[in-house]
Amino acid sequence: METALLNGTKKEDIAKAAVLLKAGGLVAIPTETVYGLAANALDGSAVKRIFEAKGRPQDNPLIVHIASLDTLPKLVASVPDEALALADQFWPGPLTIILPKASCIPDEVSAGLETVAVRFPSHPVARAIIEASGLPLAAPSANTSGRPSPTKAEHVLHDLRGKIEAVVDGGDCGVGLESTVVSLAGNRPRLLRPGGVTHEQLEEVLGAVEIDPAVTHAVQKNAVVSSPGMKYKHYSPKARVVILKGGGEDYIRYVNAHKREGAAALCFDEDVAAVQVPAVSLGPEKDGEEQARRLFDALRTIDQLGAVLAYARCPEQTGVGLAVYNRLIRAAAFEVIEL
Repeated sequence: METALLNGTKKEDIAKAAVLLKAGGLVAIPTETVYGLAANALDGSAVKRIFEAKGRPQDNPLIVHIASLDTLPKLVASVPDEALALADQFWPGPLTIILPKASCIPDEVSAGLETVAVRFPSHPVARAIIEASGLPLAAPSANTSGRPSPTKAEHVLHDLRGKIEAVVDGGDCGVGLESTVVSLAGNRPRLLRPGGVTHEQLEEVLGAVEIDPAVTHAVQKNAVVSSPGMKYKHYSPKARVVILKGGGEDYIRYVNAHKREGAAALCFDEDVAAVQVPAVSLGPEKDGEEQARRLFDALRTIDQLGAVLAYARCPEQTGVGLAVYNRLIRAAAFEVIEL
């Protein structure tokens, strides 16, 4: 299969993407979070192709993307006041809401669960494609399963060229990490995956929001999960990633004491000059949003350096930093060294 590269600024290319999606094709589209691999969310056969192209486990549910709040009641069993309050505050934007699903949602989307995850992206190209297709679009990250998520069109082509019909180039993604996922399907709101909308922001709207233990800890292999990004090793470069948890001086001391051929540092701007191995910076130590924007590209850069081992500086676990930590700890397969 030849994968077409389309331009997100051209109306004719938006129309081409819509035609492909309506025909059951797979199209990678830009969002403000990461590039998503989109298919018609109401067509189980098309959705199944997403799993095949990515090599994604079948028990990992997908997120349905919409371009109008009016579409939400058609996809879920009911819309509670809490969902409307979140939508009013954060949609369009990097927030996914899990609710009991409507009967139109195929099992391929929900991984057989009775819930569905829905989000309204803010990226103008994503919204234009959804509107042109007239379809809700199921779209996980447009990468090979387990690899760092794509924040540039070139990342998608590296992983999926020849496996999907098209990639729509909409430039670099602004947030850089997948959306925040909050479940409203239980007795109380629960944060399942942190992202650009922080836990603190959710609590400003909803009051108390539980943080699922899977945000910072591994879940059992046979566990049933209701959100993407909870269960499997994710976001990993080919290099082994080890998180070093401690202050900057301790981090630098450890890296320099354990330097060897093939080692690299995944660190902050403040560390680059002091470490004695090739370094890739995530940005300033106190800037979680910049770290989020750079993380996945940095993990791919680690591989481009030919590194076999990456010592990752542990970010703060507040605000957007919690989302950066959540992705890093999965990239490291939960291998953490306390300094």
